[in-house]
Amino acid sequence: MAQTRLSRLLHPFLLWRLRHVSERVYVVWLAVLVGLLAGLAAVALKTAIHWQQNRLAAAVTEPNRVFALSIYPVIGIALTVLVTKYLLGGNLGRGIGPIIYSTAREHAVVPRSKLYSQLVTAFLTVSFGGSAGTEAPISVTGAAIGSNAARVLRAGRRRRRLLTGCGAAAGVAAIFNAPIAGVLFAVEAILLELPAQYFIPLLISSATATVVSKALYAGQPFTLITNSWVLNTVPFYAILGPITAGFSVYMIRTYHWFDHFVERWPGLRWQKVLVGGAALGLLIFLFPPLYGEGYNVVEKLLAGRSQELTDGSLFSVYGDDNVWWLLVLVFFTMLTKVVATSITVGAGGNGGMFGSSLVAGALCGFLFARLVNLTGLVALPEVHFVVLGMAGVLAGVVHAPLTAIFLIAEITGGYALFVPLMLVTSFSYLITKHFEPYSVYTRKLTLKGVDVYANRDRDLLSRLDLHRLIDTGFVPLRPGATLGELVEVFRHAHRNVFPVVGKSGVLRGIITLDMVRDTLFDGAHYTTTKVRELMQPAPALIAPTDTAEHALALLERTANPALPVCDTDGQYLGFVTRATILARYRRELIEEGQA
Repeated sequence: MAQTRLSRLLHPFLLWRLRHVSERVYVVWLAVLVGLLAGLAAVALKTAIHWQQNRLAAAVTEPNRVFALSIYPVIGIALTVLVTKYLLGGNLGRGIGPIIYSTAREHAVVPRSKLYSQLVTAFLTVSFGGSAGTEAPISVTGAAIGSNAARVLRAGRRRRRLLTGCGAAAGVAAIFNAPIAGVLFAVEAILLELPAQYFIPLLISSATATVVSKALYAGQPFTLITNSWVLNTVPFYAILGPITAGFSVYMIRTYHWFDHFVERWPGLRWQKVLVGGAALGLLIFLFPPLYGEGYNVVEKLLAGRSQELTDGSLFSVYGDDNVWWLLVLVFFTMLTKVVATSITVGAGGNGGMFGSSLVAGALCGFLFARLVNLTGLVALPEVHFVVLGMAGVLAGVVHAPLTAIFLIAEITGGYALFVPLMLVTSFSYLITKHFEPYSVYTRKLTLKGVDVYANRDRDLLSRLDLHRLIDTGFVPLRPGATLGELVEVFRHAHRNVFPVVGKSGVLRGIITLDMVRDTLFDGAHYTTTKVRELMQPAPALIAPTDTAEHALALLERTANPALPVCDTDGQYLGFVTRATILARYRRELIEEGQA
């Protein structure tokens, strides 16, 4: 209702726009608006989380901090569950998956509740130390901003899909101050396939969000100043790629194993909160770097302060000089980061795998470089391998190699590492794709039968609404009608297929002109022969819930130009013809090219 009222208020503006502003200029305006709003949302979330984390850190003294860090996440998850249950009706819709499904199958219609639900729940989860990233929630919020702005401003279905991508790109761009990575993330992970002209609005929206973020939030996630890469380290880049690929497969499978386990959990919601919170608290107690997003871990690695990772942990008693205990901590933190994120989300919190992939990848790259350096055979620049590990794992987990390359280059200033980034991400993506064809975002959708990577033809067919393709213009016949009455119907009809429908509306069979061509000239039987004697069962039936792709496959398999549509009770609804589907498909194809 609120959206309808807002549309009415904007009606004079929309009329003025139609008369004075071209479609291309209007799309640029909308891209700027979406980028501005998504940028403000990202800044608000980042600022609120850091403010809350500072308050919680200051509330306890150093000796008790490790215990507080183990308890805070339980509080955050519990608050998130309360908000989800009582303010959101129990429907939060975590992760990027629902947005991918929406853009691929539901004309990019994103619920209005996602304008605020993701921000609130991500704030409660992450600010209290939930081991998950904020990139997915802010990307979903940006997508919701784009989708709902398009609906309010009546931008049309294709513009809505574009603006949904603009919002997702703007959210990621604002979180990392990385506009190019934001665009590539929208293309690789959200939209999957789009016309080339969509890139300009995506760039505009992403750049706008980055400007807003830089103007209002001074923090930059990571920094790295490097001028070159060493040629003799190329073999180690080639080795790191498969290592990050194997780790990416582990992360994807572990995350979805926990997701499947939680869905089948026999207990109540609060049992999940208590058990999951206790498990997460125990993991953070053993490995404090698992607390929160974990970007402080990456900052320490890039600054060459890896020994500080043991601060506040059980391993600190062995001193800063014992490198082996440090590597044990790094190894188990790397392995359990995905477990901590899975528990955080499964217990009821909100967050994503994007940030967790970066943190785990940084630990993987550092561990690899440090182990090689300990052999004394070669001296590898560890900070280089930290960022290469981040890129490799992100490329594998999200299946977005270009996003990984440009994101790492933008947020670390490591443009000089482009060649190593290309090598590591390429190996990681290709090998991961071989063992896990679907990303951490799309694997669950695929298991439910939704192939979001379908080719363009299937994508266009999936957008066709079968209800709108049903033709009700076919003349129905009664089973008790005579052959003479049938001849009269044939004489005035424009079709050569006729449904035979009983009094209750149930389809009994069909009659075609070819079936009765010889009988038509037998005048002696005009009054004695009934339609029920001439009809035949339909070669196949189409359900109104079927897809246009399935309907077209049935038409091809039965070699029929038209097939009847019946509901679950057998009630006749009309016919779907091959010509109608192909005509609508052709129109979609033309409109797609003109979008």
